[in-house]
Amino acid sequence: MLFEIKSFQDRIAHLYPKVMDLSLGRIENLLKKLGNPQDSIERIIHIAGTNGKGSTLTYISSILTASGFSVDSYTSPHLVHFNERIKIGKKGYQEDINDSALEEILLECEQVNDGEPITIFELITAAAFLKFSKTKSDFLILETGLGGRLDATNVIQNPLVSVITPIGIDHQQFLGNSVKEIALEKAGIIKDKCKTVLSYQDKNIIPIFQDIINSRNNISKIWNKDYFVIDNGEDFTYSDQKYQMSLPLPNLYGRHQIMNAGTAIATIAAIDDISITREAFVRGIENAEWPARLDLLEAGPLHGHVDNDTEIWIDGGHNSHAAIAIADAMRALDKKRLILIIGMLNTKNCREFLEPFKNITDTVIAIKIPDNTNSHKPEKIVHDAESLGISAIAEIDLHSALAYTRKYLDDSKRILICGSLYLAGYAMKIHRG
Repeated sequence: MLFEIKSFQDRIAHLYPKVMDLSLGRIENLLKKLGNPQDSIERIIHIAGTNGKGSTLTYISSILTASGFSVDSYTSPHLVHFNERIKIGKKGYQEDINDSALEEILLECEQVNDGEPITIFELITAAAFLKFSKTKSDFLILETGLGGRLDATNVIQNPLVSVITPIGIDHQQFLGNSVKEIALEKAGIIKDKCKTVLSYQDKNIIPIFQDIINSRNNISKIWNKDYFVIDNGEDFTYSDQKYQMSLPLPNLYGRHQIMNAGTAIATIAAIDDISITREAFVRGIENAEWPARLDLLEAGPLHGHVDNDTEIWIDGGHNSHAAIAIADAMRALDKKRLILIIGMLNTKNCREFLEPFKNITDTVIAIKIPDNTNSHKPEKIVHDAESLGISAIAEIDLHSALAYTRKYLDDSKRILICGSLYLAGYAMKIHRG
């Protein structure tokens, strides 16, 4: 790309707060200097949660796009190319922001910030708002980066709908050590006199959300109370006061994707002034794409390192909540020997991540996340796997891990590259060539 994000990060590195703190003050100051572009964006759907945020966003975007609306979206982190974070809506499709537009908005924000303390995520978020304020698309879908209450995206005042996907334990150093503490942080995106959609949640934290929804005079749609999603095996049924319909299984693999698709439909149902046809729901659900989320790779460069009959799957999930869904999806497949190639950040609990896999895999190959100084040492992952009774080895890199499966492991095999979105992105970059 023309604009080198790495050099940009290096250039503004001195502006970072010395200790990472979640705060809205820095981005609010920058946005004020920019003329508060976020305030001119009228139809925003804001999504927080521990897992399922990206998939839910993808279904909402895909369904609205299939209905003829133009939909912008903001996600993080990117998988392969930085431009993926900022998608611009067109009639019938979305496209990543182009290099020249990305360069223009980032440089403008850097200049306007004028050397004040800022994080890269805050600056990128401000730049995204600047761009979205000019596109005049029908909708903007915002995914929080971390938490909710103090996330940089939470400078918006009047979202069309706030959406909270399932809550689990993650980012404890910033959000708290219990599900209840984390839920309170995520609930920070719920605004006065707006609408809130709750996906499936642990029953112990639903009252937390309900109290906040009631105190802020919200209109809510709560899973299994105001809308219902039933897995019928070959399809699924969605029902609420506005829509009652059977729909095909989502394009994205895993039974948990039925929940994400249902949450997306509930979100769209909460928008009073639009009505979507069943055909548009079907097209949106069937056409949704969210790479590196239980993604079965077609033949490509990675397959050159493995046997011909070996499947390669990739998933970027990195916490125990995600691991349960991934393991359940792997268990539902036809019988093949499952091998995990895993790399994780050292802020993640790899033993908890591996726990759901202990009865469905007998081999873990641990590697470092390439070009990441915060990666767990492979030996740590090996130790945690062995403590669960899973045979494990350490390899130098992804290529040698894949080659190991061909050289030393017999039988028909299924490889899952997992544990980190950064590792997933690295693998996808190689796979795409």
